[in-house]
Amino acid sequence: MSIIEKLKWRYATKKFDTGKTLTKEKLEILKEAFNLTALSYGLQTLKLVIVEDKVARQGLVEVAYGQRQVVDSSHLLVLCIQTEIDGNDVNNHFDTIKTIRNTPDEILQPFKEQMKSTINGMDPEKKVGWATRQAYIALGNLMTVCAIEGIDSCPMEGFIPKKLDEKLGLDTHGLSSVLLLPVGYRASDDMFAGFKKVRKHLSETIIEL
Repeated sequence: MSIIEKLKWRYATKKFDTGKTLTKEKLEILKEAFNLTALSYGLQTLKLVIVEDKVARQGLVEVAYGQRQVVDSSHLLVLCIQTEIDGNDVNNHFDTIKTIRNTPDEILQPFKEQMKSTINGMDPEKKVGWATRQAYIALGNLMTVCAIEGIDSCPMEGFIPKKLDEKLGLDTHGLSSVLLLPVGYRASDDMFAGFKKVRKHLSETIIEL
């Protein structure tokens, strides 16, 4: 299938086949795809938490308003932001640049200080909003890669972040959940799989100047 056909194939899977599991190879692809997501400044203030344990996930159904996808899928991907974002993240980022590219400090320092000034100049609320938008970029990237790889997924905002954080102990890792993405394979009797996609005509969504 072409990439457009694959995107037409994907849908927000409502019912997963509980007997099918992603291979380690497929899971590695999703990990790499998350890590390669294009993010603001290249500063990775996101974490991807992968929950495979069914018992742990059973306890998440309630905080996801009864949506069974969180437990019936092969794996539950939890996209999280750091609760603290500061100059140390910038320092670590530039240390990584220096290690990988062997770029001299005199070249990196001006950009490093400029970025630290920008990050430190944000109030906590603005930092959360900025980091959250990065999580949505990662979500879109993961969903596209899932479609390419023939993996079903269901993006979810409908859950109670604080309660999910408590159940998974994310707060102890300095993380706050933003989005959920159950992944796996659709059940043969998921009626939503056969529904035609409903989208506006291109002429209504695209403006060419």
